[in-house]
Amino acid sequence: MTISIAVAGKGGSGKTSIASLIIRYMKKKGLVPVLAVDADGNANLGESLGLVLEDTIGSVIATFNDDKISIPSGLTKGAYLELKLNETIVESEGLDLISMGRGEGTGCYCYPNTVLKKFIDELKGNYACLIMDNEAGMEHLSRRTTENIDELFIISDHSVKGVRTVGRILELLKELKLDVKRHSVVINRVPGELDSHIKHELDQLGVEPIATIPIDDEVSRFDLEKKSLLDLPDTSVAVIAVEKMMNSILGRD
Repeated sequence: MTISIAVAGKGGSGKTSIASLIIRYMKKKGLVPVLAVDADGNANLGESLGLVLEDTIGSVIATFNDDKISIPSGLTKGAYLELKLNETIVESEGLDLISMGRGEGTGCYCYPNTVLKKFIDELKGNYACLIMDNEAGMEHLSRRTTENIDELFIISDHSVKGVRTVGRILELLKELKLDVKRHSVVINRVPGELDSHIKHELDQLGVEPIATIPIDDEVSRFDLEKKSLLDLPDTSVAVIAVEKMMNSILGRD
């Protein structure tokens, strides 16, 4: 059975980095193949994974809707679309990537989102685990991209605004009654101990973070040097923290 994990949170909280480190963990533990899903219109998960993304769901749909498109004889329109969608999959050893990309017009992600969700449902049975990196904020929740998920990690950076965004996401989860089996809060880029103001905000929400991820200069350096986070050393403090978190989630030693 496929393990499905998604990350959510405010912009700049480090969702993509954490998603990448979860993928690194899954590969290291042999929980492969992994399907990485970039459900953000501003696709950058591939960069963090060292994978080159050529086409997205959005770009395929934009081309497909062009009146000049030529469908090969013997193929229906639906079959041709499915063929082109499969061509967006970036394949690598133990890891494949698909990305939503931009929609048909400025700020329009509704149709690509629907196609992505259907495409994921068709693909996920072929993988040991699915890791989804969502766009910032809460739109993906209201569009129900983040559904049928085993574990939703709600990410906050070490800020009051980030924790308050966590609160709004938790409220929306209750309101929408999404099919999410479990959700956990993670505080990212923590400089040592949690600040008292952060603790107060968490107490107000009645939330105990499942993990705190320390500030990691190696993650920043890899990002600047455009290196894959999959290649971070085992001594990376962020790698160690994510491994501990995932061991707890999956019931591993």
